[in-house]
Amino acid sequence: MKTLPVIENAYLYIQDDTIVEFGTMDFCEGIDAETEIDASGKIVLPSWCDSHTHIVYAGNRVPEFVDRINGLSYAEIANRGGGILNSALQLQDTSEDELYEQSMRRLNEIITMGTGAVEIKTGYGLTVEAELKMLKVIRRIKQDTLAKIAPTLLAAHAIPTEFKDNKQDYIDKIINELIPKASALRIAKYIDVFCEDGYFSVEDTEAILKAGKKHKLIPKIHVNQFNILGGVKLGVEYKALSVDHLEELDKKDIEALKCSNTMPVALPACSYFLGIPYTPARKIIDAGLPLAIATDYNPGSTPSGNMNFVVSTACIKLKMTPEEAINAATVNGAYAMGFSNMYGSITRGKKANIIITKPMDSYAQIPYEFAHDPIDTVIINGQVLVK
Repeated sequence: MKTLPVIENAYLYIQDDTIVEFGTMDFCEGIDAETEIDASGKIVLPSWCDSHTHIVYAGNRVPEFVDRINGLSYAEIANRGGGILNSALQLQDTSEDELYEQSMRRLNEIITMGTGAVEIKTGYGLTVEAELKMLKVIRRIKQDTLAKIAPTLLAAHAIPTEFKDNKQDYIDKIINELIPKASALRIAKYIDVFCEDGYFSVEDTEAILKAGKKHKLIPKIHVNQFNILGGVKLGVEYKALSVDHLEELDKKDIEALKCSNTMPVALPACSYFLGIPYTPARKIIDAGLPLAIATDYNPGSTPSGNMNFVVSTACIKLKMTPEEAINAATVNGAYAMGFSNMYGSITRGKKANIIITKPMDSYAQIPYEFAHDPIDTVIINGQVLVK
């Protein structure tokens, strides 16, 4: 993660949607391109790969933002019917078309900020019908955008009010009804669970992941956001592609991850917005583990999908080097979505998802100028987009 290969005075040749060739300018003679982009003084990078978002949601939670400023905690807001349950009520009352329109606006905005691959979770439906509605919206987005989309079923995001006194009935509904229906429609690739006190226990999480795997859904877990329950070890046992949040972490978790192919994912913008601890990135990386970073774009704890800010926050608050942060936001993020064979690096044969910065002296300027937009040009699937 500490190494970020750079070619000075370079060219990049794209044909259709694919990276065909790159190298120093000394070797670009004879290439006859229909379009040329002068990137003098600029830096060419693979697009950001945001492996953890919830951008399909309805409305916003601005009143709760003010409540937190006035002293209420995230848990206190949730306990009085706010939080995820609030978003679920808004989403249930929003039509599929309106939900699609709101979500596409958010996606198009983050694309202009350099994101070319995005994981989108459900979890604001909390009924079979509303969760399937979210998955159908994600499918429409996937069909209509140039960005690469990974759809994740996160019905186990919170316990609906009507199941407050009988959580098991909701878990049974997820396992016996929702997962089979989502599988039959082929509109989810991953299964996710919020493993946390007051939400879903390690035992609950295991039952849901097990059911998902039976239907060929790949496990992911929200884990260790507020408490250490043993969910990281469970994720490793179930070969989860990623374990996300990890604001709280102990030696047992790190040892479990060392014996796995599971990608740890940090969400520093969530910590920034909620004022909670940051993922101990140095402990993870210094133990020889990889790390991805993502936005956690959602209405309650991270209402922003700006990966440039996430890269900056990773450097400033997680003490990651610019090289580590850029690797975490590109090829490692792609791995956390199962896309690293085609996205996340400038490699011959990979998809041409590219960002070109504004003029700058070093890629370290991206995290350094944390409040600026560093992106000049966005190329998705070989198409140059107008910012």
